[in-house]
Formats: sequence, C-alpha cells, structure tokens
Amino acid sequence: MNARDHVQRTVLPIPDQPHVGLTTYDAKDPDTKYPPIKELRPPSGAPNVLVVLLDDVGFGASSAFGGPCQTPTFERLAAGGLKYTRFHTTALCSPTRQALLTGRNHHSAGMGNVTELATSAPGNCSFLPNTISPIARTLKLNGYSTAQFGKCHEVPVWQTSPMGPFDSWPTGGGGFEYFYGFLGGETNQYYPAIYDGTTPIEPEGTPEDGYHFTDDMTTKAIKWVRQQKSLMPDKPFFVYYAPGATHAPHQVPKEWADKYKGEFDKGWDKVREETIARQKDLGVVPQDCVLTERHDGIPAWDEMPAELKPALIRQMEIYAGFLEHTDHHIGRLINALDDLEILGDTLVYVIIGDNGASAEGSLQGTFNEMLTLSGFGHLETAEFMTERLDKFGGVEAYNHYAVGWAHAMDAPYQWTKQVASHFGGTRNGVVVHWPNGIQDKGGIRNQFHHVIDVAPTLLDVAGIPEPVFVNGVQQKPIEGVSMAYSFDAADAPDRHETQYFEMFGNRGIYHKGWTALTRHRTPWKSGAEVLPAFDDDVWELYDTTTDWSQSHDLAKENPQKLHDLQRLRLIEAVKYNVVPLDDRFTERANPDIAGRPQLVKGNRQLLFGGMGRLTENTIVNYKNKSHAVTAEIVVPESGAQGVIVAAGGISGGWSMYAKDGKPKYCYNFYGITYYNVEGDREIPPGKHQLRMEFDYDGGGIAKGGTVTFYLDGEKSGQGRVDQTEPFVFSADETFDVGDEFGSPVTSDYPTPKKFNGEVNWVQIDIDKDAEDQDHFISAEERLRVVMALQ
Repeated sequence: MNARDHVQRTVLPIPDQPHVGLTTYDAKDPDTKYPPIKELRPPSGAPNVLVVLLDDVGFGASSAFGGPCQTPTFERLAAGGLKYTRFHTTALCSPTRQALLTGRNHHSAGMGNVTELATSAPGNCSFLPNTISPIARTLKLNGYSTAQFGKCHEVPVWQTSPMGPFDSWPTGGGGFEYFYGFLGGETNQYYPAIYDGTTPIEPEGTPEDGYHFTDDMTTKAIKWVRQQKSLMPDKPFFVYYAPGATHAPHQVPKEWADKYKGEFDKGWDKVREETIARQKDLGVVPQDCVLTERHDGIPAWDEMPAELKPALIRQMEIYAGFLEHTDHHIGRLINALDDLEILGDTLVYVIIGDNGASAEGSLQGTFNEMLTLSGFGHLETAEFMTERLDKFGGVEAYNHYAVGWAHAMDAPYQWTKQVASHFGGTRNGVVVHWPNGIQDKGGIRNQFHHVIDVAPTLLDVAGIPEPVFVNGVQQKPIEGVSMAYSFDAADAPDRHETQYFEMFGNRGIYHKGWTALTRHRTPWKSGAEVLPAFDDDVWELYDTTTDWSQSHDLAKENPQKLHDLQRLRLIEAVKYNVVPLDDRFTERANPDIAGRPQLVKGNRQLLFGGMGRLTENTIVNYKNKSHAVTAEIVVPESGAQGVIVAAGGISGGWSMYAKDGKPKYCYNFYGITYYNVEGDREIPPGKHQLRMEFDYDGGGIAKGGTVTFYLDGEKSGQGRVDQTEPFVFSADETFDVGDEFGSPVTSDYPTPKKFNGEVNWVQIDIDKDAEDQDHFISAEERLRVVMALQ
C-alpha cells in the first residue's frame, strides 16, 4: 500500500476493485449508488519528468562541463539545478539505453552490446526479459502519460521489420504511449528513417527546405506536451527525448559549423589543455586533477600531415556546431515547458552522452564513415578530403571526426567510447533541474552514480514503489539506487559503492573509490585487431579518491588491492550475466555463428509491390555473391518511369529503375563512384518481367561483377561494376519496392521517382538460382515459390 495515496502499486496493472454494495434492478431506484469512475493517477505531488539523453558526447565537450562546444541551454539548467560530475554510462549506446530505461545493469537486461552484435547468451541476447519492466511501462501503469522522441536502439534486429513483433518497440512493450523517432544506432539527419509508433513515415520536409531531424523531433515533442497538458492537465508526463545527435553522421546546417571557424586550428592537444583549465575553474574536476597522457596509438596534432589539417579542423567545427545546434533545440523544448508554467514542477535530467566521445571515425576522420567501417579508409586521401571540404556536414556527407578529437572531447580522461574500462568511455556530465524539488541552485554533486540510478530516482520522487509483479510476472529487483538523497545534500556519502564495467572485453570494477581495469580492444581498429587472451590482459589500478582522472597506475605498488578488486569484478560479472566474455566482432555480425534469429534464410526471397523501409537485416544476403533480381511490372501507355527496386542511399547502395522508358541500374560505391548500366531498348506498355543478373567476379569480398538486363527472358543490355560494398550500405537506409525512401542512391532519377506503373513482385535469387538459363521466372516456378511461403 502506497503511503501517499493508500493505493496498492506493487502489482501492475493495479487490479480493478469491484463494486461492493447493493445492486438494484432499476437504475432509477433511489438506492442505486455507485462511486464515480476514478481515473488512474500517480500519487499526489508526482512531478512531470523529462529525460534528455544525448549520443556520443564526451565529458569534455559541453561548455557546461568546460568543453569548447557552446551549450547555453545546459548551462542555464545547471545554474538552476545541479551538475553531477561522477555519473557513468556503459561505454556504448544500446547498453546504456537499456540500463537507463530499466534501472538494471545492461547485461542483466540482455543488452551486453549493440543489437546488431547480439548472441544467444543471456547477457547479450538484445531482448528484455519479462522479469524487467521498463520504467516507462511502470510509470504508465501508475497513471503517467508517456512519450519517446528520437533514437531507439533497443529493438532486436530480427524484430525491426514492419511485421514486428513489437514487444521491444517503444509503443509495444516499451511502455510509451507515443513514439516519434528512428530505430537503430544512427540516422541521416536530412533523410531520417522515421517511425510514428510502429508505422514508417517520411519526413515532412526536404534538405532543400531546411529540414533537419533534431528540429523535427523537437517540434513533435513540443506539440505532444502542449496537447497532453491541454487535455490532461492533472496528469504528469514522462518524456524521453533522445536525439541522434551527436552520433555520426555529423550533419548540421553550415551556419552552425561556421560559428566555430578558427576555434580548432590549434589542434586537439591544445584543446585538451584549455578544457581542463576551464573544468577546474568551473569546479567539475578538482584543482589537483591531472590531464591524462595521450596514448601512443593516438597521434599528436603536430604529427598530422599539414595537407590533411584543413579537413581535420573542419570535422571538429562541424561537430561543435552539431552539439550547439542540439542544445538550441533542447532549449526550445525547455522554453515550451516554461511557457506552459510547468518547468518548475518538471524533473529534468540532461545526460550529456550515452558514452564517451566516439573514436570510430579512424585516425584521420572520414567523409563517409561506411568507408572506414568497411575497411576502405585508404581511399580517403588528403586530396580526397580537401576536394570535399565544403561538403562536410551536408547532404552528401556521412562524416565522422578523427580519433584525436574524440580523445579531446573526453578530457581529462583516458580513452573513448567502447572503452568501458576507463572514465573516457563511461564518465558523462549530467545536469538535473527541478526547481520545486531541489533547493540548491547551481550546485555540484560529486557522488558516484551510474545510469542504472535514474529509473529508481524517478520512482522515488514520484512516490511509486518498485513493482513486484508486472503482467503476472515476478520482477527482478532494480539494481540502481535513487539519486534523490543527494539533491539537497552536497556532502552526503555515496550510496552507489560498487559498479562493474564491460564492453568488447574492455572491463573493470569500481568499489569505494578504487578502480581496477583492463583495456582489451582499441575502438578504431574494429575487427582487424589481433586480441590477446583475456588472461593475458594487463590490469591497471587507480585510487580515484586521490587520483580523479585515473592518471597514476598503482598496480605494481599495490598488487593485493588489485587482486581483491579483480576477484570482486569476477563475482559481479557472474551475478549480472557478464560472462562468458565475448570479444568477437566479425563473428558476432554473422547470425549463424552468434546464434540469434534471422528473419530471412536461404537463397531466395519474394517481395511484393508497396513493401518498403525494410532494413538490411530483413533482406536475404546477396552481397559478395552472384545474384539476380527479377521484377514483374506493369508499364502504363506513357512509358516506364521511376524506381522499381532500390537498396541503400546516398552513402552507398544500388537501384534498378526506369528512365525515359528504358531500364537502368546504378551501383553507388560509397558515394565515390557510380556505375551505371542502361538497357538497350524501352520497356513496352503492359505486363513484363525485368531481370537484372549480377555475375560476381569472385576471389574474395568487395569484388566487381557484370550486370546484365533481361526483358521477358531476352538480353537487353550489359555493363560492369568494378567494385562493390562488402557489408552494409548504412545503418539506416532501407530496401524498397516501387519507390525509394530515405536518401537517393543516384541523382539520375526521374521526377517523381516513384514507379509510375505497378510493381507486382520482386524476387531475389542467390548463387545457383541466379544462373537460371531461361532468365525468366515461369508461372509454374513462381507458384512453387509462393507455395513455399505457406
């Protein structure tokens, strides 16, 4: 029974209470009495809640924590609230988000890594056990309105198709009544893959109109809050606002990046030095805090080639503009709350990063991050970068900054995103603002906390108990602690005293001020690094009560303390499903090896007209193989025009389309080279089969091939593709039939690009099936394929 309102809230949904009393025959009988229907509400005094989670922002980036990127909204909120200087994340996006939304450690919640690398191990399976209710569901079942805007990277990849299941989607099992955002690790800010609930929709504007997703999602959030307060003013809300910023691609209108012209000409080493000086002035690190040394694997600014520096400088200008642009739009949302006169009674959490700054952009940065991630970074020479200098941050770019900048944005700490062992990967600045609930304005809090502490804090301030049963299932205890004890007690002792960390084998333990840790993998080396055995990893030891930034390794001086902490880490790892440790990368990308389900198996897939926004995980894998794509189309009398089938987008992909009546095929190789093949005759009006056969050269991955068109079984054109992309085209672009959503594969499309006739079906055949000598799918063969679907 809840002390505030005498309502039983530990069993959810709260059981309905049947009427007890006289039941009359006629409602007009004067003895007919029923109590009025009482709407579900949380306990009296429960505040509105806004949780803001930024992406890939290091501790030393925001000006609120001494960084070079101006964030006046964060500074304003901090001036009226609190800064937390020892708040930690998991070092990677999906795990941090799952931990934030559940109050449990990421392995406990099944999210030991990103969804794309899920395995069958309980700690890495990527789906939430039914013994863990997300905080949004718990709040909703206690009477809150709930909405999520922006990034959702917690849906298992095999559940991201239009057929779900939607148990892991925000509006499915996630507990949110409304969702406007995207699934996956990143999105193109100019061409985002948006969902409204579970329905894919297209952006309401274009890049030419000035469209940007952060602007769009903020407008939708403001509209939702206004509507909620207009219609349910007595009901508090929980809004989770998680922009794609500042994850790559770093895309922002040019005027925002230009504000930083000349600010980063000094290079990343000097930026780190200036940052720690400001951090000491602000009091977010102590005066004796040491700026940790740059590791040998990260080049000094002075070592970088002079001809590359203009591109390096522009990368950082764009990133800084991207972060300030994000702060601006968060400010719009804060202003909307203020205009509604509800800001004072809204608990605002601004978590400035879901991990440290990202070092996934290579040592020199990249114009198209897919080049680097796929092993083609050598194509981006200094000349290549310089030629595209004015395009960085724009519609044609999918850019990411260099490792040196990521390291600088994590000042004063060592390492970056993915490196869960060190604070550079896990320590993020946090601002908490709640005028009606926090008396200390502009205060600094140095208590140790972790992202799993947010959910219990929300329950605490709302007066809602941790649920014991949800939907008939007994719940695992919350593993975090409430932070509310520290709101008005700057000197309160820590309540979160022990915390393990692990990501990609990078691992460590915090216990009462001490940290024992080991770095196992280097982020920018991806799957190419030769890794040591876990038992051969070199461990470090730090006393953070005297060494704030983990700068002085005590492992050799105090081996017994190191041993004790290593043993404690192992105990915590077993307790929270961290073992078995798994440092595989390319193997985990393969579902067969990893042991996760695949939506589509075999060598053939049949799709139908109108299907679209299909992620690459929902399409049979035809890369690095010979394959055929056959489409049955109905051409109008005016002639064939538009996209028949397309995959990918501006950063890489392919499209089979018609222009001026003729079939065309374009293979976009990372936005660098466009291979075009055109049919030798027009497609007549009526029903036809258009087939594209790709005869792969073989001899390894990423090779070329010969493209041949067949119209109704007869050869109608041929050409070459000299090189192909071996893995994924992007993290957000999709496979579409009869149109192309997202960014365009080619600029050669007719207008409009949607096919002007009908695409009845498209069939993809791999390997031996692609070598069909008839080059045509007969009615009997198609019937067999359709029957196989039954």
